[in-house]
Amino acid sequence: MIIRKLLRPLFADRSGNALVLVAFALPALIGAAGLGLDTVQWTLMQRQMQREADSAALAGAFARAQGANATTAANASLTRDSLLSLTQTPVIERPPTAGSYTGNTEAIRVVLSTTKTLPFSNLFLRSPTTVRAEATAASLTNGTYCVISLESSSAAGITMQGSARVNMGCGLATNSKGVPAVSASGSSTVTTSHVAAVGGLRATANYTAGTVLIPYTIPQKDPYASLPTPTVPSPCSGGQLSVGPNTTRNITNPTGIACYSDMNLKGTVNFAPGLYYINGGSVTLGSQAVVNGTGVTFILTSSTAATNPSSIGSLSMNGGATVHLSATTTGTYAGLLFYQDRRAAAGGANTVNGNSSSTLRGAFYFKSQDLSFSGDSGMTTDCVQMVSRRVTFTGNNSIVNTCPVDSGAHAFVGTRVYLVG
Repeated sequence: MIIRKLLRPLFADRSGNALVLVAFALPALIGAAGLGLDTVQWTLMQRQMQREADSAALAGAFARAQGANATTAANASLTRDSLLSLTQTPVIERPPTAGSYTGNTEAIRVVLSTTKTLPFSNLFLRSPTTVRAEATAASLTNGTYCVISLESSSAAGITMQGSARVNMGCGLATNSKGVPAVSASGSSTVTTSHVAAVGGLRATANYTAGTVLIPYTIPQKDPYASLPTPTVPSPCSGGQLSVGPNTTRNITNPTGIACYSDMNLKGTVNFAPGLYYINGGSVTLGSQAVVNGTGVTFILTSSTAATNPSSIGSLSMNGGATVHLSATTTGTYAGLLFYQDRRAAAGGANTVNGNSSSTLRGAFYFKSQDLSFSGDSGMTTDCVQMVSRRVTFTGNNSIVNTCPVDSGAHAFVGTRVYLVG
């Protein structure tokens, strides 16, 4: 009884219960805190590694899109941006051997893996924790283009000005870094499938419903970069081809290659099929000119181009001229209607106009200079491509870009880089 009386107050006293509970719970609390810290550390490592894998895959895909070595670019990205010390050699595959893009030569897969000892988990695990990240990027098509501006500065690459009505059955693309890279202002109206630019694009009321704007994309390739630098035929004995008003002249080309120092056409001129080199001069079509030619390519170049780029001439097609020209369909210049030597001095201007009776088929290539295109609502331009430094549209233009299979002319496939896995 005496002992019970002495213990009864002790059992009734609850002030020590908290200490007992804490003592029992302390290992669990310490374990939870340790696991929490390990989880945070693992998550950060995982995110860092995934970011590195994404960057390396994108670098490889960008390199592939630009014709460079994808594996070298991916390795360079890992060397430059690595935040974690990898315990295993990175896996860089082109084409991938796993995933939905297996065997796709336009895709590159990067797999990173490392082992890391986590402070708390290591007390209970037999081996270090493995952190792994995987990414796949690909250079994929983002539509077809019939107009490509190679302008690489911040100046607008494509301009729709005044009351221009531009109705395209294809896309417009520019390498301009400007904001906006494409200028559609005033009362101009642009109807096109999509507009792509390295720089920014502004969604304005000038674009009709359905036009897709793709800003901040990769530069588009020069589709004619592989063409040889023109060499003036020797001898270039054609002299100046001058045809006055109310005069008709048939131009023969028995060897398929003719050379003139200049072309100034004001009357009716019928060109036989073949290549026509213009050495140091220009091609000028007057307002009364009627120019016909099937299977022809005009090459603006100069025998002194290497030392005097400004000696390369330009193209001037007056809006009153009636022009029926289609490009050669075979050989090196298949599909090209006008090709200006890439060495031409920058800043030059070239104009392509035509009346409602005109028909054009083929590509206009002016890599170093500007091209101004002003069609007419009745002008037939179902198969026309333009590649130049800058492109300006005025007037009413309608280009469907539906080219016959055997024409040698075609739209250009655009590229865009995506993370696809």
